[in-house]
Amino acid sequence: MSTAVLGLDVGGANLKAVHTDGTARTVPFALWKRPAELPAALADLVRAMPRADQLAVTMTGELCDCFESKRQGVAAILDAVEQAAAVPVRVWRTDGQFVAPAEARETHLLTASANWHALATWAGRLAPQGPALLVDIGSTTTDVIPLLNGRPVPKGKTDPDRLRHGELVYFGVRRTPLAVYMRGDGAAELFATTLDVFLMLGWQEEDAADRDTADGRPATRVCAQARMARMLCADLETSTEQECKDWTNILLLRFLTDLGLAVVRVARTLPAPPQAVIVAGGGERLARKVLEFQTAFPLGKGVSLSNVLGPARSAAACAHAVAVLAAEQEGK
Repeated sequence: MSTAVLGLDVGGANLKAVHTDGTARTVPFALWKRPAELPAALADLVRAMPRADQLAVTMTGELCDCFESKRQGVAAILDAVEQAAAVPVRVWRTDGQFVAPAEARETHLLTASANWHALATWAGRLAPQGPALLVDIGSTTTDVIPLLNGRPVPKGKTDPDRLRHGELVYFGVRRTPLAVYMRGDGAAELFATTLDVFLMLGWQEEDAADRDTADGRPATRVCAQARMARMLCADLETSTEQECKDWTNILLLRFLTDLGLAVVRVARTLPAPPQAVIVAGGGERLARKVLEFQTAFPLGKGVSLSNVLGPARSAAACAHAVAVLAAEQEGK
């Protein structure tokens, strides 16, 4: 009988869970604001998922500024997981191993922000031969991971090294402040985020109940336009919808340019142009546009994780990866 595994990806803004039966769930959770509530939030998430024999865990939330260090963050997250768990816990590290929580604490730099490595290790089976890329655009960050013969071959393993090599880009389709991309053309304030651009483009569905926005007002197109207007030091009375649309298109071009440069930079570390590019995450539509936009060299076939896994599991792909990898190890 196969082992039922629940994969958990504990981030700074979202908690993600995927069961080996295919059930997937993503829950917004502002860890940096509510660290003391993490055990309860994880317990609620685990209870909402099917029964599991084991928890497989990865994380990025240790970087939150509610923790004094990554060491403290890793320990706090693992403490919370163990409080929520009624079954054994295994933790993924960037050396490609699952270890017990105690060892994960002792080797915290291998444990910290290891979710991208788990995803690349699993996703490599979708491009088993030759050079390939994995481009995963989430709400906060983008991972551009080189693959060779189905295995990740990154230049960096830690976040600082991955930033230096362009394999980690601090851009996401929801939480990135637009001030980063205004480049002197607008306000250097947290008036709006990338979510507002994609609401204006119609790429993100409106949700009047969602107030996880720059100003705490709903994630609707009208409110997005108001937030965009403030980036121009204006408001809905002193700016037009067309002005906001024009800026939406300018910003999209800047996103495509910067992300395209990262893709080309990482692709050039491979021995030949990628034969396949796997796209994943909540920003998969943007990832496809990035690949169309860059013209440095022809890229191979595109593989959509949303098509392979469905939208819910693709949005929580790192949790899916650790669940499957752990179940496969148990089955050997």
